[in-house]
Amino acid sequence: MLKTKPAVFAVGNEYQIMVPVTCPSLFWVKIGDKCFYDEQNGIMRSITTVHRVCVPMEILDNAGGYTVCEKEIIERKPYFPTTKETVETAFKFYPVTDKKSIKAYHIADAHSLVDPVVSAAKVYGDFDFVIMNGDIPNHCGELEFLLTVYEIADKVTGGEKPIVFARGNHDLRGFYAEKMAEYTPSQNLNTYYTFRLGPIWGIVLDCGEDKEDSHEEYGFTVACHPFRVRQTEFIKKVIEKSKDEYEADGVKLKLVVSHNPFTYLQEPPFDIEKEIFGEWAKLLKENVKPDLMISGHVHGVFFKNPGDDFDHLGQPCPLVIASDVKRAENYYVGAGIEFCENETNVTVTNSEGKTLQKRKI
Repeated sequence: MLKTKPAVFAVGNEYQIMVPVTCPSLFWVKIGDKCFYDEQNGIMRSITTVHRVCVPMEILDNAGGYTVCEKEIIERKPYFPTTKETVETAFKFYPVTDKKSIKAYHIADAHSLVDPVVSAAKVYGDFDFVIMNGDIPNHCGELEFLLTVYEIADKVTGGEKPIVFARGNHDLRGFYAEKMAEYTPSQNLNTYYTFRLGPIWGIVLDCGEDKEDSHEEYGFTVACHPFRVRQTEFIKKVIEKSKDEYEADGVKLKLVVSHNPFTYLQEPPFDIEKEIFGEWAKLLKENVKPDLMISGHVHGVFFKNPGDDFDHLGQPCPLVIASDVKRAENYYVGAGIEFCENETNVTVTNSEGKTLQKRKI
């Protein structure tokens, strides 16, 4: 019934264990002697393409593994529904812990490529978590494109390591775009949130589309301006409860994850929301004081400090843009990011099995 192995996404202080399925089924996760169900207001969900179970991080971190349980629905009658026998599959889990070196692999702009992305990640070798930073599907006009997220997660993590997920602008296109928050990690169906992985705290921001809402390319199918306004208020609320967020005990590194490097303004018509993005940058710089911002979107590899040529709106910290793709050639570039006590090391790898460059930040 499982199309792929589960993906374990970090959202807030919980993991969202998510997996696409092939047929209507009931779904839950066992960790030790506790069960966590895919239920909504007490009703076990079965008519869904992707199941989601939320579990407290502390419980899964301590257990070091989880078991996926599922029952295929035969007939969900109003009275005495029938199901097949329970199928259980166990997975190990390796949490991010406080140590001298923590490694992540950054994937953005895959645009529905799978095997080239996996090949580039393998060049880097072992890592502690994955950052999936937008435009993993080429668009959401077909469900199979959206589910590329899970194909890559399966082959890169095997359901055993956490993933930080951010939405990209191409993810807003097509019929299934409106299902994105249901089929990928979200917090109260919002695609922006904070997360915590060991000593790492981060904030995921979602810029939405990359042109004005009125642009003819969108055909009146997006309303990203009010969506961005809501995120401004979200950032302010994060700052208000800083003691439970980026100033919480044990936080040693603060990240900003955003598909679009929003302090960099490209040429028209991509030079949008200067006021809003400028306010985001100011709020982050003056309050959160992040250590690193990680982005994709522009299809290239760049390392930029505040005040450099990419800083148009008050970049709050060093910026790493680390993804490139040539779909017609099945070619992909991603980057391993190693967080050490006093520096960050970036290793850029490609689908041809090569390490393209290394950089210290």
